[in-house]
Amino acid sequence: MSVDLSINIGSLKMKNPVTVASGTFGYGPEYADLVDLNTLGALTVKGICPDENIGNQTPRTFETRGGMLNAIGLPGPGAKGFIEKYVPFLKQYDVPVIVNIWGKCMEDYGKVVELLDAEDTVSAYEINLSCPNVKEGGSAFGTETDAFSRVIELVRQKTQKPIIPKLAPNVSDIGKFAKAAEESGADAISIMNSYPAMAINIDTLEPELANRSGGLSGPPIKPIAIKLVWDAAQATRLPIIGMGGIYEPADAIEFMIAGATAVAVGTANFTDPSTPERVIAGIEDYLVQKGHSSAADIVGTVKA
Repeated sequence: MSVDLSINIGSLKMKNPVTVASGTFGYGPEYADLVDLNTLGALTVKGICPDENIGNQTPRTFETRGGMLNAIGLPGPGAKGFIEKYVPFLKQYDVPVIVNIWGKCMEDYGKVVELLDAEDTVSAYEINLSCPNVKEGGSAFGTETDAFSRVIELVRQKTQKPIIPKLAPNVSDIGKFAKAAEESGADAISIMNSYPAMAINIDTLEPELANRSGGLSGPPIKPIAIKLVWDAAQATRLPIIGMGGIYEPADAIEFMIAGATAVAVGTANFTDPSTPERVIAGIEDYLVQKGHSSAADIVGTVKA
């Protein structure tokens, strides 16, 4: 039986519904010897702001029971550095590239798009409005709807390429933000970013992260992410890229049944780089077993 795995996110055409979560897959070269990048539905790279950023002090990661805390702080080469160092490499592959963008102020979001938009290799922008690990920008724009909408509108003015705001999980009504994204010109939304969290060493009495707090990711957040995807799907017609604790094909399928059109594998990349490819194969197997002809058949089919 033939199964159509392809999906569309606005004008972004993905051969299958699986990408990788920003910050967990580098810029592509880091995993190219471990994963066939051409098998991905899209490749989402680490966050890019207008200028080079060094990130937070170490320690920046801490393993929790079943998951991970991180406070990396969005280090990156800046827009020009990304174009010089990574675009030539990415041009070799037949895979859409989603660039996660962020800023320390609202104007930075427009500036980074202006610097990147002429690059054909850049297929879409994921707007980071929810990172809990930077002191400025990011989460500040993602928890107040007016600022949230203004950033999306600013980016929309700068590009015709698909824009995908990444929503904060720690808001009282994610449906309100999903609707605001739709009204502000977004083509899709992604849910969810890591959840604000903290760990303390009971011997030293000090936080385990130099940044004190960070973001929790991995399997512990999956039920939260599933609920947020379901909530958002009730409020908007925009496609949703669901993420948070996807380690097995069944996890990705659960996100799609909840209402996600596509999914992103994140923390699992650190322990098993084959996860995205296994998830793609597992989704196809599930569709065949259930008698479906396309990935779209299972999106939002939860009986709730």
